[in-house]
Amino acid sequence: MASSAHALAEATPASRDKYVDLLRVASLGTVVLGHWLMAAVSVRGDGRAEVGNLLAVEPRLQLLTWALQVMPVFFFVGGFSHALSYRSLRRKAGENGENGGAALYSVFLRARLQRLLRPTVVFIGVWGALALALQLVGREGGLLDVTLRLVAQPLWFIGIYLAMVAFTPPLLRLHERYGWGAFGGLVAAAGLVDVLRFGSGVPYVEFLNFAFVWLAVHQLGFLRADGKLRRPHLLAGAGLAGAVLLVAYGPYPRSMVGMPGEKISNMAPPTFALLCHGLWLVGGVESLRGPAQRWLRRPRVWRAVVAANGVSMTAFLWHLTAMLGVYGALLALGVRLPEPATGVWWAQVPVRVVVAGVVTALLVTVFRRFEQPSAVVLGESGVSPAGVRSAAALGVTLCLFGVLGLSMVGFGGLLEGRTAVLIAVRVTAPVAVAMTLAGWLLVERAGRGRPAAA
Repeated sequence: MASSAHALAEATPASRDKYVDLLRVASLGTVVLGHWLMAAVSVRGDGRAEVGNLLAVEPRLQLLTWALQVMPVFFFVGGFSHALSYRSLRRKAGENGENGGAALYSVFLRARLQRLLRPTVVFIGVWGALALALQLVGREGGLLDVTLRLVAQPLWFIGIYLAMVAFTPPLLRLHERYGWGAFGGLVAAAGLVDVLRFGSGVPYVEFLNFAFVWLAVHQLGFLRADGKLRRPHLLAGAGLAGAVLLVAYGPYPRSMVGMPGEKISNMAPPTFALLCHGLWLVGGVESLRGPAQRWLRRPRVWRAVVAANGVSMTAFLWHLTAMLGVYGALLALGVRLPEPATGVWWAQVPVRVVVAGVVTALLVTVFRRFEQPSAVVLGESGVSPAGVRSAAALGVTLCLFGVLGLSMVGFGGLLEGRTAVLIAVRVTAPVAVAMTLAGWLLVERAGRGRPAAA
């Protein structure tokens, strides 16, 4: 990996926006570190292990989420990258004399989703098989049950990102026509959803903000791609002021991540306060672009960013497996775990983080090859354009509901048909796994073409 990263770094064109790559790595790295720190594993009086949340044990630390809840930055970077990718494919299609929008859409989906879906499908397959084997041999209870549920939770991010990729072509057209107006429309829609939710008590309307909030942040990436984020400090100030006012005087909780037992979460479903938080973060990181770009001119720094980008999704998928594996090993060895947030607990944090990092690196070494994309070719697929588009759209939809459902129900109870409610629809783990696999195969097949005749 080191040699390939070195070669890629050396071949980087001067026009590439290196800061975007740094933001992608830094945002996922911050999420990973945050998960490792927030996990408060303890042993109850009956000897059973449970995983709590450090932010619930120490509520004063919830203010840290205003800086460390950085998923909006990743989605902002996604918007930037998706705009460039789709425009590049559209330009190549025009140069080849092709104008089939349906074929272009399916190729775009496959090109953008390869590095996302392939490692995700492998992760789901490995954990699904492991969960089934554990259940068949009767191994259950304690930290194992918690692990089977928790390792699947980060998959919600995959589902949201899938939706962003799927909506890129139509939303990019809206952006190219209306610019800031398209972004403003999504912001207004997110605000209206919260008014209907909290002001009028309209049932289920809050789930619309899974789309409006995150797509608004994604739309900022389009604006960045066109050089229209010229005053990021104003965006950061407006977002921070809005978030402070909404939390201080509205029904919104202080934490920008979900907290156990809270009736209202800023994350699930996303709220207008979280959207303001996203504006503050995007404006903040854009304000740091200048010094960061100067730092990235150092060859060693850029090589590290390139290497990390090549395995970032694999590390994200497996980091909770590594962390819970470390705690499981400590319990198996009879190590007494200190009470969360005590002095001893904080003293052990660096050791636990380093060990979890080492285990994650080992898992990345095993699974990183599935994150490497294959070549994507624009050309004829032998299927009608309408059929190609339908297959691609169906595939993304199945993957979306599959991974979101699995993030809620987890890998436990595969044989019992344990269920969770996904937007008023009950899903089970076996059905969610089947939907994800079927959707991935459809996306792969729809986007795979053969070279057109010269």
